[in-house]
Amino acid sequence: MSSDHEKYFEILRKYDTPTVCNVIEQFDARGRHRGWMNSSIRAVSPKMPPIVGYATTATFRSAEQAKEGDVYTTFTRHIASFVDKVPAPRVVVIQDLDEPFHGATFGEVMCSTYKSFGCAGLITSGGARDIDQVEAIDFPTWSSGISPSHSYCRMLDVDVPVEVGGIEVKPGDVIHADCNGVTTIPNDLVAEIALGCQKLVDAEEEVIGYVRSTSNPTVQELEAAQARSQERMKEIVEQVRAELG
Repeated sequence: MSSDHEKYFEILRKYDTPTVCNVIEQFDARGRHRGWMNSSIRAVSPKMPPIVGYATTATFRSAEQAKEGDVYTTFTRHIASFVDKVPAPRVVVIQDLDEPFHGATFGEVMCSTYKSFGCAGLITSGGARDIDQVEAIDFPTWSSGISPSHSYCRMLDVDVPVEVGGIEVKPGDVIHADCNGVTTIPNDLVAEIALGCQKLVDAEEEVIGYVRSTSNPTVQELEAAQARSQERMKEIVEQVRAELG
């Protein structure tokens, strides 16, 4: 985690998650099928803007009554685990160990508290509730479904690797999320990915601009626009690295 990331986080918040994923592909840092959550994880309030931050993690259960503890005491333990360890902005990532999930992982009280401790949003493989109230406090969330009750909810382990949406997320991983879904960004490429976003948008505009600007497109002109777009795509990595020196 780097204190230099914040200025790049500010840039990343201007772009959607598909653009971020496309730029990651240009740097060939991982397989294109890796690093992003599958369709089991969906934005609860899709109209909210993108978020970016460092992951703070926990596991969760609610299907059976616990011998001791509840979500209010155990999630305070989670906050204590990250408040001096993971810099803001933070993104809460919670793995629900019940399959299928039972009670809601989060609601208004939990999200209000997380927000007050510098969290930008919450992602869980479990359920959501208090949707209107959470949206009203401008706290974006992602989940695999809805549940009206918190049941016997409590957190188990905190500050541990978790699996959500088919990928592993470790404490401190950089997360980018919006209405399209959730991806991690390699921590050592945060600056490169941020600076590459506008360059990728400009490259795609070669095709988008052409097809939207004419009422009589031709295959030949489309191919030419695609060729220009691909050439600009190929230049992104070199341009970004030159910009960073």
